Amino acid sequence: MSRPISDSMSDSMSDSVPTQATADATLDDWIARGAAAFSVDSPETFNAAVDRMINSLGDAVVLLGLGEALHGGEDILKLRNRLFRRLVEAHGYSALAIESSFPRARAVNEYVAGRGPASYEAVQDTGFSHGFGRLDANRELVEWIRAYNAEPCHDIKLQFYGFDSPTEMTGTDSPRQVLHFVLDYLASIDGDRGKDRRERIDSLLGLDADWENPAAMMDRTLSIGLSPAATALRIETEDIISELHIRRPELVAKSDISRYLEAVQYAAIARQLLNYHAALARTSSKPGERIAECLGIRDKIMADNLEYMVSRERGRGKVLAFAHNSHLLRGKAEWQLGTDLLIWWPAGAHLNEVFEQRYAVIGTALGVSDANGIGRPETGTLEARLTAGPGPARFIPTHKGRGLHASAIAALPARSGSTKNPTYFPLTPKSLSDFDWLAVLD
Repeated sequence: MSRPISDSMSDSMSDSVPTQATADATLDDWIARGAAAFSVDSPETFNAAVDRMINSLGDAVVLLGLGEALHGGEDILKLRNRLFRRLVEAHGYSALAIESSFPRARAVNEYVAGRGPASYEAVQDTGFSHGFGRLDANRELVEWIRAYNAEPCHDIKLQFYGFDSPTEMTGTDSPRQVLHFVLDYLASIDGDRGKDRRERIDSLLGLDADWENPAAMMDRTLSIGLSPAATALRIETEDIISELHIRRPELVAKSDISRYLEAVQYAAIARQLLNYHAALARTSSKPGERIAECLGIRDKIMADNLEYMVSRERGRGKVLAFAHNSHLLRGKAEWQLGTDLLIWWPAGAHLNEVFEQRYAVIGTALGVSDANGIGRPETGTLEARLTAGPGPARFIPTHKGRGLHASAIAALPARSGSTKNPTYFPLTPKSLSDFDWLAVLD
């Protein structure tokens, strides 16, 4: 009977404990021994470090997460770009999914395929959420994917996805776009049949501005998510989902399996988006409970989208997912919002349940970032210890030695945060179990 990799790993560690304990007598010894130092600007050191890391994860991995310690960090984005190139060139990856709106990213994927818009400027706003299209590193990566796909020698063309829900941190989209996508799909097969339904849905949707009021995040009375029209729209959406499933053989035959599954995914997002709006309008008994529920819904949408993307890439290649550390980690996510500590299950926790050993995740950490108001890490903190060795960057496996140094890890103090970038979260002792590897930049 075969045993999980973790069991055999533990056995191999046990067999070598005397030698390993001597070699890694302290936490700092373990970090120094496990680190694979590299420079992003040195293809030789970078590729060797990436290959060592990917080989250690095993061939079973079909979805690799790369977390970012904060949004907008140029060095982290540069790391992501170089990593994706190496994964494509040497490790069988065929798709990139980033923390950006799922429906918007369709325009970017058309662009990298050589269809649709002729310039990046045409998709930099409409094809991304959160303003991510205006980041130079994102443009660089999209243009590289487009150039790669244009080469006739590359039989497998790369795909670009957004796996975020159609929401922002302080607001959310109207469900109009995702519902209309499904309605358009059904109309392309049977134009007359869906006319009455479209009219009903449009009357229930009302004004997009009423759905997208950012003040509703903090004031539930401003949300329309539990209005009679919104409730009726949720029922209409369930009816659409039921029809898609009941008519699957017919719909696939009249379109194709790819278009059908895409429509099903859009319908599922519409359902969860309406649930999100309902949660915004709901009364909560505990401070922060309503927002934490919304964060949980958002991350579940992320996880579902990534599961869909992995299924789309089956037989073509593997998927790299890029998002904030807090979305991809395996344990519970936490966010201190004012006086409220918000706790929810992130996408990574759901993905870990679905994919098990087929999901692996790399977290990132920073030493100093003047641009983001992050000073030198305080002595004794995890970031200080991780950046003490050769650099300017290094990959560090988190599982090896974690058990040997559990007490030392648990006692580590937390470093101070950022004075400029509220999306920066320092590492915690949990980070060594939430991630398989850490990419640590000076």
